[in-house]
Amino acid sequence: MNEIEDPANSHEMYDGVYGKSEVTRLLRGIGVAPRKSMGQNFLIERAVAESIVSELDPQEQDVVIEIGPGIGALTHCLAGRVRRLILVEFDQKMAGFLKDRFAGDSSVEVWHMDAVHFDLRPFFKEGGVKVIGNLPYSCAGEIMRRFLDPPSPVNLAIMMLQKEVANRLIAIPRTKPYGRLTLLTQVGWKVDKITTLPPDPFYPRPAVDSTVLRLRARGHDGIEPFSRKVFDRLLRCGFAQRRKQLKRQLPTGEVGWSEFCEVLGISQTARAEELSLDSWLAMSRFLDSGPLKDTPQSDDEMFDVVDDDNVVIGQGTRSEVHKRGLQHRAVHVFVFNSLNELYLQKRSNLKDSAPSLWGSSASGHLDAGENYQSAASRELGEELGVNADVQEVGNLKACEATGAEFVRLFRAEHGGAFESPCSEVETGMFMSTVDIARWVERRPQDFAPGFVACWNYYCAQIGKS
Repeated sequence: MNEIEDPANSHEMYDGVYGKSEVTRLLRGIGVAPRKSMGQNFLIERAVAESIVSELDPQEQDVVIEIGPGIGALTHCLAGRVRRLILVEFDQKMAGFLKDRFAGDSSVEVWHMDAVHFDLRPFFKEGGVKVIGNLPYSCAGEIMRRFLDPPSPVNLAIMMLQKEVANRLIAIPRTKPYGRLTLLTQVGWKVDKITTLPPDPFYPRPAVDSTVLRLRARGHDGIEPFSRKVFDRLLRCGFAQRRKQLKRQLPTGEVGWSEFCEVLGISQTARAEELSLDSWLAMSRFLDSGPLKDTPQSDDEMFDVVDDDNVVIGQGTRSEVHKRGLQHRAVHVFVFNSLNELYLQKRSNLKDSAPSLWGSSASGHLDAGENYQSAASRELGEELGVNADVQEVGNLKACEATGAEFVRLFRAEHGGAFESPCSEVETGMFMSTVDIARWVERRPQDFAPGFVACWNYYCAQIGKS
């Protein structure tokens, strides 16, 4: 290994294999003194870095976000192997070093910012991203919530965490680390331990071991729709005093505790730490008081059937109308917040049309005899749980894109929060119109066709005004 005469001006020489003395000189040249408060423990062993990166299975079309790249040990193993590599670095001097170090690689972008505030919404248009990082111990939980809580475009994450924290994420029932964090993570992610690292591969040496985890997005694998609000409330109640019996802590509504336990197949003396993820989800669904928690639609709903001029010529059930492709009526509502961001909902996988696709803030059919205005207000209440004024934007004629529906598009303003039935809406988020336009253009397959038709109409109308 050649000696580095001036680390501050020799960034191109760093390849992640320096010893501790060389790293010390490199950091001194950059002007960085590792700070414990920022969790600056830099990975310095190339073999370890390569092993961790291999778990990400980098492909040439991948978009990868690296959190806390430091002196670039993991970055060096990734650069040139993926389409886009975004480095999120909080330390200004380290960010400057990384910009110089990878200046010749157009696929590498250095973002000087706090990962806790990283905005993932523009990355939905990429069709899924991967995340890798050596997370600082002081704010690992906040960063994980930012990147992993739904909705998220992340489908695979390789994260290095303090061993104690990692143990909580992979814990099983009846063990000390098992708790609320375990369940909130495992409900959305399949978590696997890759390896545990001693302090030796880091500089400065941390006081604890680190564990590398692989987190794969679970999707709908074995998970029926459930209310995340109810789920989280139950976990808070149950684990507030984890060793006490749940019968003294959980709300069961009008159902007695013994009946509650019998229906769910749990012991009357059960404690929070004894119950599996499946049991907690079953409780969440049982205690969800939403009227539409189990049924996103009914085949027996009656719709007005209309002719080419949108004149009523008869009625038919939902199943009949859809099966025969008869023309009928529907509404879509675009809800904007004070920043003029549009709320998008991801449709439940139980929906009979466009399941698991992104769509309008609220939408639905007109019941037989119902008018458009009242239907828009009703759908807003049923799907988002809000009461807001709706203003008509315009009409779309029935066509293949609208599903043979004469659609009337409305606009409303509301900043959230929203209450959505889990059987209809999986999740949702506000997004800027610029980012939506880019996403629709890049990946129209991610959206319900009816939304795309309404979105294109809305953009055309805005362009005229």
